[in-house]
Amino acid sequence: MLNIRTKKAIIWDWNGTLLNDTEICVECINVLLLRRGLTKLSLKNYTQIFTFPVKDYYEKAGFNFSNEPFEIPAMEFIDLYHQNLPKAGLFPCVDEILPFMKNKGLNQSVLSAMEHDSLIKSLNDNDIAGYFDEISGIDNYYAHSKLENGRDLLKRIDMPVKDILLIGDSLHDFEVAEKLGIDCLLVANGHQSRERLMAQTQNVLDQLKEVIPLFE
Repeated sequence: MLNIRTKKAIIWDWNGTLLNDTEICVECINVLLLRRGLTKLSLKNYTQIFTFPVKDYYEKAGFNFSNEPFEIPAMEFIDLYHQNLPKAGLFPCVDEILPFMKNKGLNQSVLSAMEHDSLIKSLNDNDIAGYFDEISGIDNYYAHSKLENGRDLLKRIDMPVKDILLIGDSLHDFEVAEKLGIDCLLVANGHQSRERLMAQTQNVLDQLKEVIPLFE
């Protein structure tokens, strides 16, 4: 496991890392699949195929983009997701971990594949926006990649990359961190299975609450 006690900044992923929204994502995609006469996904199936860009995941789920453009189910999903978003709460330890990091003097940011204004609203709705020095969402609803926003975010954080840790729940988070030159810690209770995460990195925790002892 990484030695992260020397880190001075944390970049948090949002969906599946701080926000427990995996189950509503499965519910919403299943509505779209059933509308098209396609087979529903179980939670296990979902965590085995979810990926970025999400268009690839839609194809693995059974959508056929020779029949309709990706943007149609993508926007249907976004509408359903926002209708159901109030059902998704924070992971139980978030109310402990964010003030813990703040009290240790760490800079905290959010880097998310959620559309920026929606991200701001979601953070405010969960009463945690005030913990973050920087908040970065994407400028569209199609969740392509967080890399360019990550580069901009590093400039704003303005610290040596060795002092920064990204905490996420997906291989995309790991890949973004690698390309940014920063360390990454993944949590296996979000959108991708532990097996998939472990195939790429040993720096994987089962639960978010396991982060705190690493900083003590």
